[in-house]
Amino acid sequence: MSSFSGIDNLISEAIDSLTSAKSHHELDTIKSSYLGKKGSFTSLLKSIKDMKVEDKIIFGKKINIGKNKIIAHYDSLVNQFKANKLDNINSKNFDFTMEGRFNSVGTLHPISQVRKHITDIFSNIGFDIADGPEIETDYFNFTALNQPDDHPARSMHDTFYLDEKKHLLRTHTSPMQIRYMHNHKPPIKVISLGKVYRVDSDATHSPMFHQMEGLYVNNDASLSKLKSLLQEFLSCFFDDNALKIRFRPSYFPFTEPSAEVDMLLNDKWLEIAGCGMVHPNVLKNVNIKPKKMKGFAFGIGIDRLAMLKFKINDLRLFFENDLRFLNQFGVSN
Repeated sequence: MSSFSGIDNLISEAIDSLTSAKSHHELDTIKSSYLGKKGSFTSLLKSIKDMKVEDKIIFGKKINIGKNKIIAHYDSLVNQFKANKLDNINSKNFDFTMEGRFNSVGTLHPISQVRKHITDIFSNIGFDIADGPEIETDYFNFTALNQPDDHPARSMHDTFYLDEKKHLLRTHTSPMQIRYMHNHKPPIKVISLGKVYRVDSDATHSPMFHQMEGLYVNNDASLSKLKSLLQEFLSCFFDDNALKIRFRPSYFPFTEPSAEVDMLLNDKWLEIAGCGMVHPNVLKNVNIKPKKMKGFAFGIGIDRLAMLKFKINDLRLFFENDLRFLNQFGVSN
C-alpha cells in the first residue's frame, strides 16, 4: 500500500465505503478509519520518511489530494442525510412553531437547601458535622439519654419499634450526642442532622421529619453561652440582626435546666427550638465527670425552619414531590 498506485486504490475504497453508509454515525466511523489518527492515510504518511526527497513531494501531494476527495465526498453525503431527514419531518406535517424539548436541570429540595445553610453556618464557627444511624437501639435513643422506662416517648403509640423494644426508628437526633461523646473527648462542638420518626401526621407534623441536634461540651459551657450561640445562628439563618429570642423554662430528660426557645416573628412569640444544659447522668453515661466538665445541647426542626424561611403553611408539601411546588425553590447544587 506504500506505492503510488496504492493511494488511488485506497481513495476508491474509502469513497465506496462512504457511499454505502446507512447513517450519519456510520459516515463518521468510516471517515475516522481512513483519516483519523490511526487511519489508513495516517499510516501511509509515516512511510514518507523512508523515501527519496523527490518521491516524498509526489507521494505527499497525492495523499493530500486523496484526503480532500474523501472529505468532499463525506461532506456531500452528510448534507444529503440532513436534507433527507428534513424531508421526512416535512412529510409528517411537523409543526415548527412548537416549543422545543429541553433537558431539565435538577435543583436542591428546599429541605436540602436549609440543611446546607445550617451546616455552612455551624461549620464557619468551628462545629463538626456528624451523622448516625436512623435505626437505633433502645440504649442510645432512650436509656443513655436519661429517659426512664415509663417515659411517654417509649410508648408503642409514639415510637416505631422494629422488634421487642430493642431496635426502633430513632425519635430524635439526640442519640448522636451519646455516640459522638463515646468516641471523642472534650472539648466537643458538633451538630448532627437527619431524619427522625414519630407516630404523628397532620399539616404541621409528619411520621418522618428532619431534625438538627447541637452539642457543646467544655468547662466554659453555660446557659448564657448557649443563648448567645442560638441568637447568632437564628439571626444568621433568617438574615435578621435585630431578631429577638427568649428562653422559657421547660423539661427534657437529658438536659437540666431545660428551656424552650421562642423567636419573635411578626410581633408574636413562636416556639422554634428546645435546649438546656446536658444532664449530669448523660455525661456519666459517656464517662465524662460532670463536676469537671459541663455541656449544653439544643434541637431544632429543620422542616419548621424551612416552613418559616419559605413561608410554607403545610409540611406535607415537602413530601408530595409536586414539581410545581418544588420548582419555586430552584437552586442548583
